[in-house]
Amino acid sequence: MAAVLEAATRVLAEEGAARFTTARVAERAGVSIGSLYQYFPNKAAILFRLQTDEWRQTTDLLQLILEDAEHAPLVRLRTLVHAFIRSECDEAQMRGALNDAAPLYRDAPEARAARASSEKTLQKFMREALPDASAAKRKLAGDLITSTLSTVGKRFSTTAPTAAQIKVYSDAMADMFCAYIAKIARD
Repeated sequence: MAAVLEAATRVLAEEGAARFTTARVAERAGVSIGSLYQYFPNKAAILFRLQTDEWRQTTDLLQLILEDAEHAPLVRLRTLVHAFIRSECDEAQMRGALNDAAPLYRDAPEARAARASSEKTLQKFMREALPDASAAKRKLAGDLITSTLSTVGKRFSTTAPTAAQIKVYSDAMADMFCAYIAKIARD
């Protein structure tokens, strides 16, 4: 199955969602179409698995960074911004192709579970970062950070930035988020 998923990743990244077929994946994996169908009944199942794996990786990254109690909340937020932007840039082509295929699985239970898990982790972090702020302010701050990271990260990643540009951009976003959190904490 690992060879099939690796092949699917390459086909999707190199040819896009429109040209993604089970036959291309089987050929690239060096397996028969029948062998591929033992693991995945159709191309939607393959795409769903790739997307589920990506959700799991993103959720794990979010939890690892935001739940690291050895570092202060704003240090963790900075680390998250850098890791997220770097990840978006590293996987821009793949994410673009998966987004093209998103209507196939966007509202699946796994998608809702991934969003709920990320939201729970972020709100726990926001309670720690802003213990004296109201629940509404923490929710708003979390929503703004998540929406901004997602939207801006996706747009920025399509520019094929260099490592130095990624660092500068990530520093600027982290500065913006940290200033916002500090302002809420003072209010």
